Amino acid sequence: MQQNLAPKQALLVIDMQIGQCSVAPLPFQREALLDNINQLIEHFHQHALPVFFIRHAGPPGSPYAAGEKIWNVVPELKFDAARDKFVDKSRASCFDGTDLAEILQQQHIGEVVIVGLKTQYCVDTACRSSLALGIKPILISDGHSCINTAQLSAADIIAHHNACLNGPIARVMDTAAFIAAEQ
Repeated sequence: MQQNLAPKQALLVIDMQIGQCSVAPLPFQREALLDNINQLIEHFHQHALPVFFIRHAGPPGSPYAAGEKIWNVVPELKFDAARDKFVDKSRASCFDGTDLAEILQQQHIGEVVIVGLKTQYCVDTACRSSLALGIKPILISDGHSCINTAQLSAADIIAHHNACLNGPIARVMDTAAFIAAEQ
């Protein structure tokens, strides 16, 4: 029943904050993104596995300073403040300058399931950084997003990262496939 998940996996929900997810321009396919992440949160909760909410925290006085309204996780996500862990970062990597790697090591986590914002920045960095730390990343292909840039559409950025990270960096699968494989 829980054999595949055991205490080896943790869910990393990256930068799903009001300032990035609820202020224009909104992330590509925002509602589907929130739905997919909530499915994963529920799955991890049902299997009593850790969920980490990573928040980008700017310097004091900035809009993203800890405690500011836009710094908070979007209320649409089904987090459990009593059980889930919150980690604040000030860089693209959720491991750089935080105790996340030590916590994962203490909990014997061998794989992290990665979702959130933004694809080409903190999500990509989380995949590469976790691999460098010896923790295998699983990128949820329909669980991360971004906005259009002058060079590429958000859909193209997401597709590009799903393709280039799959294999050498991360195992890439969609929400439904992950949940089905981990039952």
